[in-house]
Amino acid sequence: MKFDFESPEFVSKFIKQISIGLGIVLVLLTAYSSFTVISPGYTGVVFNIWTGSLRTVPQGIAWRFPWITQVQSYPTALRTYTMVRRSEEGASRGDDSIDLPTKEGQHITQDISVTFNTSEEQAAQVFRAFRGADISDIEATFIRRTIITVAQNVAGQMSLSEVISAKRNELQNEIQKNLSAEIEKMGFHLDKVNLGASHLPASLETQMQQKMAVQQQAQQAEFELQKQQMLAKAEVAKAEGEAQAILVRAKAQAEANRLLQSTLSQNLIQSKAIDKWNGTLPQVSGGATPFIDLRSMGALSSSSNSTK
Repeated sequence: MKFDFESPEFVSKFIKQISIGLGIVLVLLTAYSSFTVISPGYTGVVFNIWTGSLRTVPQGIAWRFPWITQVQSYPTALRTYTMVRRSEEGASRGDDSIDLPTKEGQHITQDISVTFNTSEEQAAQVFRAFRGADISDIEATFIRRTIITVAQNVAGQMSLSEVISAKRNELQNEIQKNLSAEIEKMGFHLDKVNLGASHLPASLETQMQQKMAVQQQAQQAEFELQKQQMLAKAEVAKAEGEAQAILVRAKAQAEANRLLQSTLSQNLIQSKAIDKWNGTLPQVSGGATPFIDLRSMGALSSSSNSTK
């Protein structure tokens, strides 16, 4: 069968088929453009180009007029933006940790992550503030720049040791407070700021290690000194205790001797002498009186007999 491409019938039929095809495509495009799917955890903002009105819609299907209304989604579920050195974890590839200056003029790089979201009531405010930009574009510009600016301003008021250790919690809390105030102006809510690892330049890390080594040596020397002082005090206390014990014993002995001496009498001395005498008088005696007083012996004997 031969077609006469120049015949009026063929041209008319061809135009008719093209018109039908374009009509079908137009209907399909219109049907596809008449709704948008709002993913779970997001709120949709529907913007009317003609009137400039805004309205929010929850997750699900949002109906709209094709080519007249625009729909954009913003997260109501928590969303985290991360800037770290490890390329597989951050929002950007490569080393994405932020540079932090310190009060002394030193610089370190810091891992940081920020968790935020918006609400259904504030989603329209976000749309207005960023002229309907997608959330990923907002993160790459406003969120990122604000995080860097706030963190650098806070860290610049602290020393290096405070940034990496002494006041690290204070640094994190101060960044969170200031960052929250900045992003809430644009309709976002800040949930949490987390500081990750701090990365020091090689030269600065060597200096810190040397400083820590010196501090550890000083602490060890202080510990040894305290130990020796405690041992010396213990020895002194021991010696003082022993001397005190000797003094107490000496005083007790002296007091015992004094009491014993005060109770001795002549009769007791004679009695002890008699107890030791064997009954034999000296064979040679001079003019001196024997050491035994016989009268006393008689008296003692009489006393003894009468007692019996």
